[in-house]
Amino acid sequence: MLYQENIKIGKKGIIFTDKHGNILSFSKALSKALSRFYNWRFDLELFLIHQVSIHVPLASIRHLVFKLAGVKIGKGSTIHMGCKFFEPRGVTIGDDTKIGDNAFLDGRAPLSIGNHVDLASSVLIYNSEHDIESEEFKTKNAPVEIGDYVFIGPRVIILPGVKIGKGAVVAAGAVLTKDVPNYAVVGGVPANIIKRRVIKNLNYRLGRSRLFQ
Repeated sequence: MLYQENIKIGKKGIIFTDKHGNILSFSKALSKALSRFYNWRFDLELFLIHQVSIHVPLASIRHLVFKLAGVKIGKGSTIHMGCKFFEPRGVTIGDDTKIGDNAFLDGRAPLSIGNHVDLASSVLIYNSEHDIESEEFKTKNAPVEIGDYVFIGPRVIILPGVKIGKGAVVAAGAVLTKDVPNYAVVGGVPANIIKRRVIKNLNYRLGRSRLFQ
């Protein structure tokens, strides 16, 4: 009889299987069980972090919780309300950087965001994706790096392995699948270079964010 999804009890005793139906030894089944319990704990941690991100209007309190979860936040930087994380410990944010509301920051591989970076609302950054050529549909990870003085418009999607150079600008709604050179202005799906940013001597500061955002 079927006791649970991956545990069967029959005449030969207890049989453990993986999600594909392959029979597992007791040690492998135990390892998978422990991994599942870890994932449940991790999911609970993310749930609590997201509740703070969504409902707490004071950035100072949100930042304290994010730092305790492992996010590295530079001096003068702000993460606005509604930002969600996947593996906060892999996320590093430089100084004087603004992360817009409802952003998604994926830290399953290193995510490095530089200084004086302006991310608009609902920017989604991923550094893990499924391998469509894998028979088991496994995931593959690649780091994402965003240089200093980058501006990323609303609803941009950045995919694993992308590096955005210093001073680059990404137009709203773009999907980045490849690297962006320094000072390039890109847009489209997938994103391509539109022009080059003329100004090169960038030394501005983004300044203080609004109190309750």
